[in-house]
Amino acid sequence: MFRARRPHQQPESTHPGGTAPAPPRPGVAIAVLASCGLLVSLVQTMVVPLLPRFPELLDVSGSTASWLITANLVAGAVSAPVLGRLGDMFGKRRMLLVALGLVGAGSLLGALAPGIELLLVARVLQGAAFGVIALGMSLMRDVLPADRVGSGVGLMSSSLGFGGAIGLPITGVVAQFASWRWLFAGAAVLGVLQILLVRRLVAESRLRTGGRFDVPGAFGVGGALVCLLLAISKGDDWGWTSATVLGLFAGTVVLVAATAWYELRVPAPLVDLRVSARPAVLLTNLASVLVGFAMFAGFVLATQILQAPVSTGYGFGLSLVVAGLVLLPMGGSMVVFSSASARLSRLRGPRTTLVVGTLLLGAGNFAFAAMPSTVPLLMAASTVAAVGAALAYSAIPLTIMRAVPESETAAANSLNTLARQLGTSSCTAVVAAVTATYVLGDGGPPSATAYTISFVAAGAAGLLATVLVLLTPAPKAETVAAPAPATAHG
Repeated sequence: MFRARRPHQQPESTHPGGTAPAPPRPGVAIAVLASCGLLVSLVQTMVVPLLPRFPELLDVSGSTASWLITANLVAGAVSAPVLGRLGDMFGKRRMLLVALGLVGAGSLLGALAPGIELLLVARVLQGAAFGVIALGMSLMRDVLPADRVGSGVGLMSSSLGFGGAIGLPITGVVAQFASWRWLFAGAAVLGVLQILLVRRLVAESRLRTGGRFDVPGAFGVGGALVCLLLAISKGDDWGWTSATVLGLFAGTVVLVAATAWYELRVPAPLVDLRVSARPAVLLTNLASVLVGFAMFAGFVLATQILQAPVSTGYGFGLSLVVAGLVLLPMGGSMVVFSSASARLSRLRGPRTTLVVGTLLLGAGNFAFAAMPSTVPLLMAASTVAAVGAALAYSAIPLTIMRAVPESETAAANSLNTLARQLGTSSCTAVVAAVTATYVLGDGGPPSATAYTISFVAAGAAGLLATVLVLLTPAPKAETVAAPAPATAHG
């Protein structure tokens, strides 16, 4: 059974053997940190319902507008290990504040951006704050009492999915009655508020790993992700067998191989591949990619189906506001089941929770693939998928923590966050390619076939994740119960 404990900590200003005081209100710290993750997920999905309108609003093509999501997710995938490593070196709360500052700056730029160019820069800055998830979980492990770590980590992890769910109706209400720029302005205000709350109510971890930041590793990981996602998202426009797309795929392979070779030979790598190669960690990370893919399909596509004209044969012709309200049960179910996940993990273990979650994710997406003919049926499918996402996202970090010594959980959690973000990023790119290929008429909206293919792929990803979780070996008792002691460096 996973047992979290506060690592031995040495404040920079105390003599060896001293320990940092425990935070007086752990519940408050959990709430503040989880709300930070909520903000990041709101920022991630707030432009999704507006994608059909952005080509007209910004005078750009649909494929260019789709980069408002893809650029955000690519930046998020790169930022997770980078901010995680910097947090280990200079302080997790300090880097959390930096990440929130990026959210605020990007949101303010987005509110003022005159065109698509600066708006894309704004989305990149917002995406760079995705490291908040890994930083928040690592900070909880360091500063919370042992009996609160499991529930806190579960809530922090599931906040990414929950925020995406409630972001849809919020976006609909704002966009229906005001300019889309108010969405960015509101995110800027929330970013500043979160900075103030973290500074006031969350203690800093005194644990430091030391070492030097792995700049080549950061460029290698970032370059590989950009090549991969650019090839997937633009493959239909440029041709899947074109020299450009094939070159990008080849560049991905070369960068992954070169980065892996380098990371195995540096003393303080950005991504610790030796930890990642352990079967329990490797299989969980592969499952996390699939979970991220399966979860994000509903967020990207459900609102588009609800807003599509009735004449398409599958759409419901709803307004942004009504579409958002229809999907509100997604957010409510994730709130309920993120806490239920922690209890189930304590009773049966996080792997059991993860199996149940991935099965529900697969079932919900297959139900979507049948293109429900009524709004209640669509709400039921989205709620099933959301419950699965809440269970899976809460259980994944606990599964990782069971598989590695406590001294290595920061590196393992950062890589797992990268895996989940790679899944959501790949989902967006794949969906953009499929919906651009299967359209009604010449330049019309996506056909029902496009949505069916996308949801079948997401459902298959959920079921394949279940298989990987079932194949994951149970952690050895000594790995969980007797972690190596952590050291602090001033």
